Amino acid sequence: MGYETRFRHELKFEVDRASYMAIRTRLMAVCDPDPHTGQNGTYLIRSIYFDTPDNRALYEKINGAGRREKFRIRYYNDSLEYIALEKKQKVNDLCKKIDCPLTKDELCDILSGDTAFMKDHKEDLVRELYGAMTTSALRPRVLVSYTREPYVYAPGNVRVTFDSSIRTTMFSDDFTKDIFDVTATDSADMMIMEVKYDDFLPDIIKILVNDGNIRQQSFSKYEASRRYR
Repeated sequence: MGYETRFRHELKFEVDRASYMAIRTRLMAVCDPDPHTGQNGTYLIRSIYFDTPDNRALYEKINGAGRREKFRIRYYNDSLEYIALEKKQKVNDLCKKIDCPLTKDELCDILSGDTAFMKDHKEDLVRELYGAMTTSALRPRVLVSYTREPYVYAPGNVRVTFDSSIRTTMFSDDFTKDIFDVTATDSADMMIMEVKYDDFLPDIIKILVNDGNIRQQSFSKYEASRRYR
């Protein structure tokens, strides 16, 4: 984990169940499984997104800002053994993610507003978030949850993911509580396919993900999660 040195291409598509099944079957013939998935080939992602009181990150997305960034804290499969603080930077269809680990105690302190420890933290990204929380009143706003099914292809460093059951609720620093969330999309069956790669997208992947029933779009899970804002 740490600082990525380059931006990657990121394309997003809304897919229906039939398109998902067809594309998934083709990808399984040539792609490698992701080692982080469970026996069913998926894992649960929960992300706590930050924003300013005037919703700067949200409106930058709504208004189509070519350059934008947002902070989030992410953990997997409802386990707090590994927690990541992330900053995602986007320039049009290019993206770069910077991350570093957090402990459960650090996460709880951040969510409860006890941020003094961040000022002199060993991780640059934690200190950067502290600066944003101090100068721009950046605060945790919402918890987004979804199931991810990933496939990887080494040439081009390609990663194709299917994200489903995208849901939203308020965050909590009490992780013993059950999470009561609601769908963040127009349909509970809506699925987003993301295609990420470095300098080039191999022709074989272009062919495999090509489906006449899908269209590229600029879907944002954070924007969708704030539909009840």
